[in-house]
Amino acid sequence: MESLEMSAYFAPAFFSHLLGKCLRRRNPILEVSKLGLVVVGTFAIVWWPYLHSMDAFLGFKTCPWHVNGGGQAMIPVLWLISFCNCCVNLTPLSVLSRLAPFERGLYEDYVANFWCTTSVLIKWKRLFTIKSMKLLSLWATILTCLPSMIQQIWSPSNLGFLYGLLNSSFSFYLFSFQVHEKSILLPLLPATLLALEEPFHFRWLTHYALLSMFPLMCRDKLILPYVALFALFYLLYYAPGGREDTRKMQSPSSLRSFMLSFLVLCSLFLHLVYITLHPPDKYPFLFEAVIMLLCFSQFILLTIYTNAKQWMLLKHSTLMDKDKKLV
Repeated sequence: MESLEMSAYFAPAFFSHLLGKCLRRRNPILEVSKLGLVVVGTFAIVWWPYLHSMDAFLGFKTCPWHVNGGGQAMIPVLWLISFCNCCVNLTPLSVLSRLAPFERGLYEDYVANFWCTTSVLIKWKRLFTIKSMKLLSLWATILTCLPSMIQQIWSPSNLGFLYGLLNSSFSFYLFSFQVHEKSILLPLLPATLLALEEPFHFRWLTHYALLSMFPLMCRDKLILPYVALFALFYLLYYAPGGREDTRKMQSPSSLRSFMLSFLVLCSLFLHLVYITLHPPDKYPFLFEAVIMLLCFSQFILLTIYTNAKQWMLLKHSTLMDKDKKLV
């Protein structure tokens, strides 16, 4: 169910890109209608086992281990499906509760998103009920997704779609309800597809994505794999033989280079402090809060940049269209 919940991070990008493609066809109404039928049909197929009980769907009326004393032979896959259904007894409401686990709270532990970071100053859980926070997080997520979606509906493109995936997943990570630390891996996935287009910012995001998960890795006693993965990433990133144009693209100005070097040193310092020192008794989660604040600030800057970069593609496509008309 977690994979289904996380796939929602990319849904706005897919919707806006496909809708934009349909609207640019010769017969947009027909294309949108066909797209709608495919979406409705897919939902019907996926949800049918839950809307119409699994036993009825497979033609069973009793649990397989109760039929004839459990001696009746069944196809293993069907037996396993029926067994899981009898044990879990999934209903549409229980499926929805797994897809949107509101009872688990606004966020988990110290995740570097908007709600958790600002909770240091604004006690969201005390000021608002869960119902109010559901609506607040929903509207915040929609509003931050909207610019990226509008750009893809207006001028869909393959590169814009990748930026849309990144911006959509960033919106969900930063503003949606019930976000986990490891959810930052979802924006990192489309960022990987943009690594050649944005090598410098890809390195930036990967660095702080790993840092944001460091407290979680420590709790799970995965420090050694974490360090190995960090080292492997930088080894591959700075490996000799890379493209010359990529190296030129990732050469920042002196001021920006100084600022980013300072931030990287701060993150390395936080790693050492978190491992070697104990926080004050009055503030037992001080180090987690500092890491969260640093990572959140970088994620916000990256989100603003990638949204602006996506809209710059619209200007580029307009210039390309003008050149084609002149030719």
